[in-house]
Amino acid sequence: MIRAAARKANSTELGNPDFTERLPRIVEAVEREANLHWIGRVAVRQSLEIGLESRFGLYRHRAEHPEIAGVPIEKPVFIVGFPRTGTTILFNLLAQDPANRTPQGWEVQFPNPPPERDTYTTDGRIKKAYKYFGQMDQMAPELPAIHEVGAQLPQECMPILAHTLLSPQPGIVYNIPSYQAWVDQQSAAPSYTYHRHFLEHLQSRYMKDRWVLKSPVHLRTLDALLDEYPDARLIFTHRDPAKTIPSLASLIYTIRGIVTDSVDAVSVGREQLEWWAESLDHAMAVREKHGNEPAQFVDIHFEDVIADPVAALRGAYERFEMPWSDDVENRMQAFLENNPRGKHGAHRYELDDFGLRIGEIRERFGGYCQTYGVPLVV
Repeated sequence: MIRAAARKANSTELGNPDFTERLPRIVEAVEREANLHWIGRVAVRQSLEIGLESRFGLYRHRAEHPEIAGVPIEKPVFIVGFPRTGTTILFNLLAQDPANRTPQGWEVQFPNPPPERDTYTTDGRIKKAYKYFGQMDQMAPELPAIHEVGAQLPQECMPILAHTLLSPQPGIVYNIPSYQAWVDQQSAAPSYTYHRHFLEHLQSRYMKDRWVLKSPVHLRTLDALLDEYPDARLIFTHRDPAKTIPSLASLIYTIRGIVTDSVDAVSVGREQLEWWAESLDHAMAVREKHGNEPAQFVDIHFEDVIADPVAALRGAYERFEMPWSDDVENRMQAFLENNPRGKHGAHRYELDDFGLRIGEIRERFGGYCQTYGVPLVV
């Protein structure tokens, strides 16, 4: 697989040499634990091949254009809140600001060569990405109502980090607990080094004032993120875990249903409860270590996102000392009018569907809710 991707990308550069040791580990875990049907087996191979080709191509371009290395990435904004807390709508709204550079689905999926400013909205890879994401929607028609992704929508960081084979993405898409347990024990530093290289690649021919990025999985590795981007500005979103955990379990259940016929809803619920509780514990400890600096950390509650997301972001701009204007506000309001909540249907789920009990959620997340004043609505 590595040799085939190298030939296709016309490159032998992979960056970190340890990368080649990770591929057999994930392949073995998928074979042993994931119980994929034939579509799932095609999907995992396609995903790994695309990741390899992207990585080979990126480092080939980097070797040919060494001037892109080390170009500053100053004060990037990361949305790092818990899943199902309004992170996606805030990300989409931030993308409306002409000063904000967000990675779109097509350039994350097919990053080589780097996108050009003049052809950013007409690049031939956009059509290819629409086909790719359309296939996902066909296999799981309920997915857009839960979490919409698309060729020309802002794409979160997890698919970028997936190129390192040290990210949670494989463990989310496939039931491979041994691999996820191994990833959780590894240093995340190589992932964020690659993340920076990826952004340097994308920005080399098309950049704006600042990067705006998003992924809940950053909670798990917040220390590594801040080591790589010490001046990052972080937006934490909050919501009652009794709502987020079953919603997240429903999302994972749906995603895994694309690649296998044997998804155990209760196992998914237990797994997500504990993994995300550990991730929040880590993020809270990192914030405490950094002193919860007001100019670096902004908290936004889900209730505020629902009531007036533009006002919530206006407050974040003020804290981060980022320019705000009537034009920015009007662009965000226009996006909301054109994309009302529930546009793709309602997302329905229940605690009981995933073997979850309100009491254990309250106990496991009690410290988090108290620390950040999270309203309990269930």
